[in-house]
Amino acid sequence: MTKIHNSVSLCLFVILINIIPHSANETAPTIFILGDSTADVGTNTYLPGSTVRADFPHNGIDFPNSRPTGRFSNGFNSADFVAKFFGIKRSPPPFLFLLTLKPNHFRKHLLKGVNFASGGAGLLDITSSNLTVVPLSQQIIQFSTVRDNLTALIGPAATDTMLSKSLFFISIGSNDIFGYFMTNSTMPKDQYISILISAYSYHITNLYKLGARKFGIISVPPVGCCPSQRLIQKLINGVDGCFEPENDFALSFYTALDNLLLNISSQLPGFKYSLGNGYRMAIDVIENPHASGFENVDSACCGYGLLNAQGPCNSTASLCPDRRKYLFWDSFHPTKKAAYLAAQTLYNGPPYYVSPINFSQLAKDY
Repeated sequence: MTKIHNSVSLCLFVILINIIPHSANETAPTIFILGDSTADVGTNTYLPGSTVRADFPHNGIDFPNSRPTGRFSNGFNSADFVAKFFGIKRSPPPFLFLLTLKPNHFRKHLLKGVNFASGGAGLLDITSSNLTVVPLSQQIIQFSTVRDNLTALIGPAATDTMLSKSLFFISIGSNDIFGYFMTNSTMPKDQYISILISAYSYHITNLYKLGARKFGIISVPPVGCCPSQRLIQKLINGVDGCFEPENDFALSFYTALDNLLLNISSQLPGFKYSLGNGYRMAIDVIENPHASGFENVDSACCGYGLLNAQGPCNSTASLCPDRRKYLFWDSFHPTKKAAYLAAQTLYNGPPYYVSPINFSQLAKDY
């Protein structure tokens, strides 16, 4: 079975709704993306020695030219689709890829945005301390480097203006919850969530100090319903279904994060945010899959053994015949279709799923 830390998430799914993406004549916003494997577009490919990566088949089988890019998906992921709804071809490239370019090309690319997300990353550094990945704290240090280079390119005033209008999307937290259960922690749940929320507050405040003002935050989905966690429930407890203790964590985490963002918005001038309720978005699809065209919400499309979750998704793994009918691509991550539905709701969904405003509203100047 793949390691629990080989990042996260069940993903954010959702009911179908009408959307109005940015038209071609609108100026697309600059986008910066931080987080874990739900948003990683190849960061870990550039980390020598990292085992948390997806730059091999069957990953990318539905990506243009069936190319594995380091995305934990059969195609585009949620970061790509969010970018597409804002009129961008796909997610901005990974920061570590941009570092391989010549200095003048590196700086010009920064004007379009950067993706820092790294599979296996957590809110806490200790979550990925035994992995070669980029935790959120280091992603923010990388963004600081980006800010310095933007300042050198366009000057401090223009940089401040640009960053104040840019969108900062963060999808993280699931690996921290997985880590709590993997280590059989005896720390009370409320205490651990308090530590996670304190870390989140620290990270958001640091980004704010660096010029970020508009935050699109994606909360943790019901991670106990991932095929990997259903497998644990089956093998250890002898029952089918989701591993509810992890889902309880995800619910409590959302409530605490909602309160944190409300408090921060009253303390930091110019701070705006949109919070996607990953739990509600996903559980509604799991409980009524046919409404969104899914037929399998239990098993991985790509993998081995029971629930296709007893082995990793690689070139010799079993592959489902129709990815459009599956919620899960592998033991932890959503299919391209599920990622699209998630991004669709984040972009233009109702307050029931994303509040106090959705991502499209976040981009507007008020």
